[in-house]
Amino acid sequence: MIDLIHSRPNPSGRIVLAGGSGVLGGLLARALAAKGYHITVLSRSPQGGGAARRVAWDARTLGPWRQELEGAAAVINLAGRPVDCRYTAANRRQILRSRVLSTRVLGEAIADCAEPPPTWLNASTATIYKHSYNLLMDESGEIAADKDAKDEFSVEVAQAWEQSLAAAPTPATRKIPLRLSMVFGAAPGSVFPILRRLVRLGLGGSMAGGRQFVSWIHQEDFCRAVEWILEHPELRGPVNVVAPNPLTNREMMAIFRKVCGRPFGLPAARWMLEIGALVMRTETELMIKSRRVVPAKLLAAGFPFQFPTFQGALEEIERGL
Repeated sequence: MIDLIHSRPNPSGRIVLAGGSGVLGGLLARALAAKGYHITVLSRSPQGGGAARRVAWDARTLGPWRQELEGAAAVINLAGRPVDCRYTAANRRQILRSRVLSTRVLGEAIADCAEPPPTWLNASTATIYKHSYNLLMDESGEIAADKDAKDEFSVEVAQAWEQSLAAAPTPATRKIPLRLSMVFGAAPGSVFPILRRLVRLGLGGSMAGGRQFVSWIHQEDFCRAVEWILEHPELRGPVNVVAPNPLTNREMMAIFRKVCGRPFGLPAARWMLEIGALVMRTETELMIKSRRVVPAKLLAAGFPFQFPTFQGALEEIERGL
């Protein structure tokens, strides 16, 4: 009998990528296809181009797309409404439901497979950890409690997201919550072009005092880490997909100014960020929370980061522009 839990995925096998139409999904689809995997993207817009085969789904209900999971090497779920918006009641409902419902229906589909995929990687977020200026948060780090999260909607989302994954009845499938940090790359719509624009306009000073820690990862290391997790079945439970060297917002912005050749940047007080967030239709929570998260499981498994330092990552991205 084949041990589905411990078998390694075939590099020429098929990976089903749910929510593969976004920035991260596009990066990952191209990277895995280049490694020899056959990618099937589940998308609300199946008419899109690219090398991956695209299949329609609504991310809520079972449909013909379920057959794509049968015999697949792995399922990766990145589906979810973007959080870069104002947290109105309607947006909160959409953000939460899009993550919980897509995870729940994938669990139903996997449970219905005669030959279920041996691995299911499901997006989560490093914001699940307790706000802290000094504690290093590995995968055993303290999860934010309700009293800590009263102004942090992202913590509520992260916990509901992972609970939905844990509740899925898929005993033959390894389930990994990917606790993601900010992914840095040059793609439009990602965080790097936004911060770079601020720096070049002279607005690249520290934010809200700059003490808060920022966890991050270069886009190439993000893709490589996902592939590493797929091919190392000994990894279990949540995995922090972050670079090994988090840094303060003050340090991050200083490196941005150095790399972009801007010796000075105006700092932004919290009240200024509140106004800016209102104008940009986003939330200050995305800029001022402190998460000092480290990738303990990846490091213990021997994963080699190509870009372990923020300056090295930024310099590589800047050279490619």
